[in-house]
Amino acid sequence: MFAGVRPGAITAFIGAVLGFVLDFGPSSHAATLPLLAIYTTISSIVIWGIEHYRSMAKQNHEISARLIAEEKYRKLVVEELQHRLKNKLATIHAVARHTLRQYPDAWATLDGRIRALSLTDDLIAKADNLSCDLKEILIAELEPYGHVRYTLSGNAVALPPKLAVAMALLFHELATNAAKYGAFALGKGVLNVSWITDRNVLHITWDETDGPLVKTPTNDGFGSKLIHSVLAGFDGKVDLHFLETGLHCKIRCAIPQGE
Repeated sequence: MFAGVRPGAITAFIGAVLGFVLDFGPSSHAATLPLLAIYTTISSIVIWGIEHYRSMAKQNHEISARLIAEEKYRKLVVEELQHRLKNKLATIHAVARHTLRQYPDAWATLDGRIRALSLTDDLIAKADNLSCDLKEILIAELEPYGHVRYTLSGNAVALPPKLAVAMALLFHELATNAAKYGAFALGKGVLNVSWITDRNVLHITWDETDGPLVKTPTNDGFGSKLIHSVLAGFDGKVDLHFLETGLHCKIRCAIPQGE
């Protein structure tokens, strides 16, 4: 048990020899042979079992050490990739700003969308690229308008990275529209966002009140098309209702499993 197979086998052999030679008791050597066979069998099983356990423990230790090393390497590679992507996004941001310097309205729209993607990437990175919390995405998009201007209600929902990015773009468009035409356009307007999940289907309600009078748009711009199409890959649907009290939006999409 403590010294290994060879010392254990030698010890068991010496014990068998002593038991046979010294012959404790009045029985003959012939009567001792069955006991000797039992002793030898049990000793062999014990030695084999201990050595097998020692071998498995060594293999498990080697596997654990290799997995820990691989996980450290994976994290290093992911962090380096995230750093490069962040630098590339910053470069794209700078190039777009320089290119659209004569078109401030277009730049303001593009700038907000790039920042929404960047914020979502940061949230995903904090969660080790596994998922992103729905509430954190909403806070990141709505906090610039003031925390007293909105309320959030719903249980924690973990979104996979691809769906999290799509949701960030959707919330950014809705928040931008609220700042221009909806609840955030007036000082007294408020927004309530609530959500529930039902069998891996996410239902979100975006409800604006006390804003300016909302009118149904006569034509769909890029932002409206983005709102209706960004969740298409997740069996999603966005219903916009322009009520007198404000925009009422129903969002439904499937949450992918196993990603």
